[in-house]
Amino acid sequence: MTLVLLGILVIAVVWAIRAYNGLVALKNRAAAAWNQIDVQLKRRHDLVPNMVETVRGALEHERSTLEAVVAARQRALDAHGPQQSAAAEQALTQALGRLFAVVEGYPDLKANRNVLALQEELTNTENLIAFARQHYNELVGQYDTRRESFPINVMMSRDFPPREYFTAPAEEHAAPKVDLGGIGGARPQA
Repeated sequence: MTLVLLGILVIAVVWAIRAYNGLVALKNRAAAAWNQIDVQLKRRHDLVPNMVETVRGALEHERSTLEAVVAARQRALDAHGPQQSAAAEQALTQALGRLFAVVEGYPDLKANRNVLALQEELTNTENLIAFARQHYNELVGQYDTRRESFPINVMMSRDFPPREYFTAPAEEHAAPKVDLGGIGGARPQA
């Protein structure tokens, strides 16, 4: 009987150690994934001033657009945590979108190799950021699932607080407004 109890105790201790170590590993992997997002965001933040300087001369009368990009970049640099970063990065994405729209109106800029290279680099960086966010959220999901599972949630939950997901700001959840009022009407004569 003593051997059976000792065996059960050993199994319980081994299970508890594995559960604890598994949570630690997931917690650290989620932290590393957040750091990868941070690296990609820094890369993006470093590209933005290059883009602004490249187009500044040609877009001097578009100063408000350039200032909006610079201000959005600074807010993104100052953001902390997934929620704040998501909101600040969305504002930066919108400001860059307006800048790219302005650039489209200038054939010389649109054809400029430096502008094209920076646009391509920013696009690639956006893709890397999206993949890094997805990976981070997957790890946070695994971590939270393990942390909330019984009996771990009873024994260890206070040692392992929940992690924050990287989510889209509320305005991205709204359906885009589409105005189809002009469809089906008379076409202008050519």
